[in-house]
Amino acid sequence: MRFKGRTVIVTGAAGNLGSAVARRFASEGASVALFGHRQEKVDALAKELGGKHAAFGVDLTDREATKKAVAEATEKLGPPHALCAIAGGFDMGTPVHEVPAETWQKMMDLNLGTLLSALAAVTPGMIERGAGKIVTVGANGAKTGSKNMGSYAVSKSAVMRATESASAELKGHGINVNSVLPSIIDTPENRSAMPKADPAKWVTPESLAGVIAFLASDDAADIHGALIPVTGLS
Repeated sequence: MRFKGRTVIVTGAAGNLGSAVARRFASEGASVALFGHRQEKVDALAKELGGKHAAFGVDLTDREATKKAVAEATEKLGPPHALCAIAGGFDMGTPVHEVPAETWQKMMDLNLGTLLSALAAVTPGMIERGAGKIVTVGANGAKTGSKNMGSYAVSKSAVMRATESASAELKGHGINVNSVLPSIIDTPENRSAMPKADPAKWVTPESLAGVIAFLASDDAADIHGALIPVTGLS
């Protein structure tokens, strides 16, 4: 029960990874603020979790809406001990020179924009309290550019650089900022897209959630600005 009496914000909470992260924190005693684009999905997860949790349907690319949701979550559950910025998106299959401008922007909005909105809303309170944990999700495949994945790799690389910069800025305020870099996550969508692959080599959402929970715990007090590969056997 490492997080008993603590509030954790999870963005992208209705997704495969976000819901696994929410379940992990709830199982360890946290009150979880579930942020997702569709209210009905986060409501359903809150009902499943039981206990003292709250669901917020919010467009995380909208900074003001995100700030309002964080303020409401703080009022209902208490100030956040941790922010787990899980929200994001994926795109591949098109060479860099053919990627439409709107796809570049969409990837930046979903991966970097949602993180920046959450940081803008959560960080000032953590600075004021002199404590906090922030965990972001980069991508192992974005450590370098790769064929037909330019827009995704660029946006996730931006997440990783933002994580490192935020860590350098905030560690003196008692705030840990770190990132996990998963390879392929074992989800129904990835199994459908890659039917000939061996999902036993992939990373399960539950395993990745365990690493995220560690980074949000007191055990990770001396870890700052780390980009931690979580790759299973892939």
